[in-house]
Amino acid sequence: MNALAGARIGPNALIQVAHALAEAPGEASARHLFRLAGLAGYLDAPPASMVDELEVARLHRSVRANLGPAQARRVFRDAGQRTAMYLLANRIPRPLQALLRRMPSGLAARVLLRAIGQHAWTFAGSGRFEARYGRPVVLTITGNPLCRGVASQVPVCDYYAATFEHLFRSLVHPETRVSETACEATGAPACVLELSWRAGPS
Repeated sequence: MNALAGARIGPNALIQVAHALAEAPGEASARHLFRLAGLAGYLDAPPASMVDELEVARLHRSVRANLGPAQARRVFRDAGQRTAMYLLANRIPRPLQALLRRMPSGLAARVLLRAIGQHAWTFAGSGRFEARYGRPVVLTITGNPLCRGVASQVPVCDYYAATFEHLFRSLVHPETRVSETACEATGAPACVLELSWRAGPS
């Protein structure tokens, strides 16, 4: 049996890409790219529950193949920020958000990483997510479904990078920066994101 069969990802990986595409390059391009991915129906009836990770991967490949690296990066960064804003508005309890913002950044990062790890199945699908606190914080996705079958000269995990960057800027430290130091799309064994911010109390 295929170990990847039935693996699912939260619908924001489709919905927020649709919103980002509609913003730029526009509604017509969004519909064209979703149609190329065989997912045009989701534009008229957005998914309300987890979706097949293979569908998400198809859409992300469609965007990269047809928009080119620079524009695709802008779309995925926009989609990632939109996903983080959705999570802040609808999924992360307000009392927890307030508590995290009052904590020293090091402690807030540890608490947030624990919560992210507990919900990793919602964004990593069949991949394996690991988080290590330190300076920098290191997030690793092995078997990243959004990189499966992708070959690139540069890292392509802008969607994940922007999501985590916005969450950490909102809840941990406003100067958080995320850089992707390794990517399976370039031939690396895993996708690695490093999060850092100005040194302060831990």
